[in-house]
Amino acid sequence: MSASAPTSALVLFSGGQDSAVCLAWALQRYERVETLGFDYGQRHRVELEVRQAFLRRLPEVFPRAAGRLGDDHVLDLAVLGAISDTALTADAEIAMNASGLPNTFVPGRNLLFLTFAAAIAYRRGIKHVVTGVCETDYSGYPDCRDDTVKALQVAINLGMESRLVLETPLMWIDKAATWELAGHLGGASLVDLIVEDTHTCYLGDRSERHAWGYGCGTCPACELRAAGYRRWIEG
Repeated sequence: MSASAPTSALVLFSGGQDSAVCLAWALQRYERVETLGFDYGQRHRVELEVRQAFLRRLPEVFPRAAGRLGDDHVLDLAVLGAISDTALTADAEIAMNASGLPNTFVPGRNLLFLTFAAAIAYRRGIKHVVTGVCETDYSGYPDCRDDTVKALQVAINLGMESRLVLETPLMWIDKAATWELAGHLGGASLVDLIVEDTHTCYLGDRSERHAWGYGCGTCPACELRAAGYRRWIEG
């Protein structure tokens, strides 16, 4: 069944904090919202498990989702993990490369994700693709930058003869503002759901629950999430 083009969106929902906030953001704006996740051999594959719990519970705590949350899609991109040699797809210590980028950078990941998302959106009659990339509080990944997304949107629309819009609601806000946006969109209940049923830790560690959620507390992803939460709480 095709979604109604002007009032529908496809959200890249990994199971992490940023994409969860983007999902709530899209549900406030579009009459029908579908979700898309990727299994690419990521070290933190637990995100694929918690995303299902989040999707199940979301309509209970975020009434806007009731009747608007549509199909969920998960694509197998194991080939991406197979050709990657990164700390995000292998059991390696997280460190900085000589290039200045952390070795958690998976080359081409967001480019592929958005291209596959565009193909699904095209087939489903959806005109808006929403992703949680950001170049404010981030690890320096070049495929998270605004220029990259804008250039990719041009290429996709030329290659598909379409007018697809790549939406990046978090592009210019930091992690504290992302927590604030979650509270603005869905109050304490949505914030609590994000804390409990999303996953950010690069190591896939859910053995310890912190005020900001589960994680090792020391990897770059945990540090960004924790620091943003503290800044938000402290006002």
